[in-house]
Amino acid sequence: MSVPLADRVIQLAYDPGISPKGGGLPGLSVLKNVVNSINMFGIIAVVGALAVSLGVWAWGHHTGGHQAEASGKKGAVVAAGAALGLGAANGIVAFFSSLGSQVH
Repeated sequence: MSVPLADRVIQLAYDPGISPKGGGLPGLSVLKNVVNSINMFGIIAVVGALAVSLGVWAWGHHTGGHQAEASGKKGAVVAAGAALGLGAANGIVAFFSSLGSQVH
């Protein structure tokens, strides 16, 4: 006797009942502090990279060094993108996590 299609789909969509929960493992607060520190270190590094890139851009512009000017612009855009990613990392993960939890 074959299993009806609806029963097979229900078996495939079985909910294992797993969801993120804070406080389940020891050291979670330490891990959060480490990740926060890495994020802050990244933001500080991006500030330095942006300052250097803007300086190279200005130097290349004023000396007529088109390659240096282009490299400075590229570095400034990359640093701005990195700052955006670092600042929005928590929100991006939260957004996609909540989006993923809506899949049934």
